[in-house]
Amino acid sequence: MTFDLFMRLLPLKLALASLKRNRGRSLLTVLGIVIGIMAVITVMSAGDSLHVYLVDQIQTFGTDLIQTEIKVPNTGHTSTQNVQGLAMGIQVTTLTLNDMAEINKLPNIKSSYATVLGQEVISFENENKQTLIWGASASFDQIDASEVAEGRFFTDEEDKGLAQVVVLGSTVKEKIFGEKIALGEMVKIGKIKFRVIGVMQKRGSIAFFDMDNMVYLPVQTLQKKLMGINHVVSITSQVYDKNLFDETSAEINSLLRQRHDISTDNKDKDDFNVMTMAEALDIYNTIFGALNLLLAAIAGISLVVGGVGIMNIMYVSVTERIYEIGLRKAVGATSANILWQFLWEAIVITFFGAMIGFLFGVALAFLIAFGASILGFSWRFVVSPQSVMLAISASLGIGLIFGVWPALAAAKLEPVTALRKSK
Repeated sequence: MTFDLFMRLLPLKLALASLKRNRGRSLLTVLGIVIGIMAVITVMSAGDSLHVYLVDQIQTFGTDLIQTEIKVPNTGHTSTQNVQGLAMGIQVTTLTLNDMAEINKLPNIKSSYATVLGQEVISFENENKQTLIWGASASFDQIDASEVAEGRFFTDEEDKGLAQVVVLGSTVKEKIFGEKIALGEMVKIGKIKFRVIGVMQKRGSIAFFDMDNMVYLPVQTLQKKLMGINHVVSITSQVYDKNLFDETSAEINSLLRQRHDISTDNKDKDDFNVMTMAEALDIYNTIFGALNLLLAAIAGISLVVGGVGIMNIMYVSVTERIYEIGLRKAVGATSANILWQFLWEAIVITFFGAMIGFLFGVALAFLIAFGASILGFSWRFVVSPQSVMLAISASLGIGLIFGVWPALAAAKLEPVTALRKSK
């Protein structure tokens, strides 16, 4: 090793030697960075995993669908005001099966099904269960990805004839019948008896709806015999050509405004909202992009706290080693040598903290994904390269920024002043 190379590496060697001498203090400083990196990796991984989960849930309904749903007038497209209004009990009763029939006449519409949701107690012998009732058109069976495991789905004739038939979700079947055969049995929903004609395959939770904990009725049976209504909550339409999404969406908007006597100049009065799957995905991507930035900023606060810890420890280190600094300068060390010695200490602490924090963060993110999968969610383990680069680069930057002031303070000390202060 040449003398020049030795002199270049000397600040790093001295920094490592100093960190070894003060192991307890060094470990506490590293801990601040570890917690910061772990928080950033875990939070961003959880955000990415949730994003992937919800996108997958949307896509399970199909990528060739257009959703038309009720909307409280004077609330914006996808506005939270609409959700709040519906949650507060505002009823929108203008979307009907006749609207669906007209939508089905549009050239790019292959088929549609209408949906009404309710809640009732389903009972068989001594077993009772409060469950969600999903009223749907018979075409639900062809459009939706759900499949019947036993028996069959109801027909369009049964829907129009207000037939008292029901298809059970797998969880409902297990709760009510156990190991018994459910097909052909009579169950009571509310005060009305229904004949079980089918049991759905297990599907799990989709967009936080447990599809297995539902019972499926013909939509008109649910409307007339259980709920006493004429409207529907949503109409899901399948298209022939996904490239014509925008044109088809515009046609549905124009058709429903005409049918609901809404002027094209006063779109705020729309009592419906039309959304394609592509638009839904764009909205989710926008929301989660902003959410991830917010989560990263919140988790980044712990990195700043770790950086402040580095600065404090480094200032203490400078104060304790004034004599060493003065002696080194007296025998020829330059201000740059002293600066780099203390900067290397901050860099080494930050680097090891970042590596350990990364490992702990990945492990914690994996445990979250594993726990979610145990609970029945199709939760993927996701650690994006962007989150890793952001966390590590931020930690190294913070280490340099918060380490430079103590290092500069040490480098500026004059030899005589430093030796005098150390006495």
